[in-house]
Amino acid sequence: MIDSGLIKEHAKVIGADGVPIGTVDRVENGRIKLTKADAGEGHHKGHHHFIPLDLVADIEGDNVRLSANGDVAVMHEEEESGKTVF
Repeated sequence: MIDSGLIKEHAKVIGADGVPIGTVDRVENGRIKLTKADAGEGHHKGHHHFIPLDLVADIEGDNVRLSANGDVAVMHEEEESGKTVF
């Protein structure tokens, strides 16, 4: 597992295929908390989503690269409660 202390605030979260997923707000409770600006549309808009740390493959400077492609990674996004977004 990646050392979560290496993940910087405002780092870009990128899928394995290079698709941008969002921006790190901070690491919280074993998950990457994305900024509210990355929340999407409809009832997903205006609050934070989270990415499980076990999806992190590498940290490259100001980029957090995931092990899953972008379309798959967003399917793993969670609400603050831990419920899956989709």
